Amino acid sequence: MNILFNYLIFPGFIFTAVAGLFASYVDRKVTARVQWRKGPPLLQPLYDFVKLLGKETMVPVGASKTTFLLAPVFALTSIVIVSTIVWNTLLSPGKTFLGDLIVTVYLLTIPSIMIILSGFASKNPLASIGASREMKLILSYELPYLFAILVPIIKSNSIRLGEIVQYQWTEGPFIGSVSGIIAVIVMVLCTQAKLGLVPFDMAEAEQEIIAGPFIEYSGPPLGIFKLTKWSMLFVVPSLTVLLFFPALNFWGNILGYVILLVVVVLIRNTNPRVRIDQAVRFFWTWVTLLSLISVVLASYGL
Repeated sequence: MNILFNYLIFPGFIFTAVAGLFASYVDRKVTARVQWRKGPPLLQPLYDFVKLLGKETMVPVGASKTTFLLAPVFALTSIVIVSTIVWNTLLSPGKTFLGDLIVTVYLLTIPSIMIILSGFASKNPLASIGASREMKLILSYELPYLFAILVPIIKSNSIRLGEIVQYQWTEGPFIGSVSGIIAVIVMVLCTQAKLGLVPFDMAEAEQEIIAGPFIEYSGPPLGIFKLTKWSMLFVVPSLTVLLFFPALNFWGNILGYVILLVVVVLIRNTNPRVRIDQAVRFFWTWVTLLSLISVVLASYGL
């Protein structure tokens, strides 16, 4: 019963979905304020999701139907599992399992892989372009993202999320060190790309390729993909909070998450979209260099 509650209610599907809907609202509200608009009401993301659930599901002719329909389901499932692991750790760090960090990093790549598969499965040329861009993007940011994650591993001498949190509770948050600050900067930049937000939203690029991999989606599958994106807006920054500045209580962690969310949204609204070749060059040079510097500094205890 406890397992079902954890994965279905809190901190699993229901909690993650509600938090993702709220994150989408904050995103749209802050964006509106930056653009001197009023913005949507609090429940607008929920209205959008429910409306999509009532629409007809269209599968393009010639598409790989099974892959096309299952991709959003696998994407949402993986992010819900990550959310459950992350928030169970923040709430009860003593109840984690060995190697949970490795499992978390692995599962975080599943949504991007599902976006790639869905784009190619739809047989739409614009969707294939978006999938190709997503593939190049994940190859560019994943390496510095992993290097940044090495910093808390080195400092705590553990690959167990619970031990990383407990170490910071006793010794102080890693963001208080030079290597921690640099690693957080890298994590934020990689988060923008992992979430597909400006300046790294070239996979969807509505002005260029309409919606990229999602161009052929409609109805519940599109709603599930959108819910996945909104949930990632909650889960991915939450992992950064866990790794670098976990609080001693639930609301402290929520506050840290909100601060990161606002930073991510502000970056989105103050930068232009870059080309995919520029993104790859940026991550493989400057961001990777920064991440390596943080790893070296962490190795020397800085």
